[in-house]
Amino acid sequence: MMPLILASVGEEIIVRKVGGSPEVKKHLENLGFVVGGTVTVLQTLGGNVIVKVKEARIAISREMAQKIMV
Repeated sequence: MMPLILASVGEEIIVRKVGGSPEVKKHLENLGFVVGGTVTVLQTLGGNVIVKVKEARIAISREMAQKIMV
């Protein structure tokens, strides 16, 4: 397992674990980051990550991306 921030651009990956406080976990789950779900890294921009989750493009901060293990 590794944090989402280390995934390569264009790589489709499976979410293995979502960490953080209960509020952070709930927020990420609401965005579509659920265990077993697939995520595609589209771009990294100044430490932030743009990903495709369930046909939606989502930008998350480096801090949030480090809580998502793939």
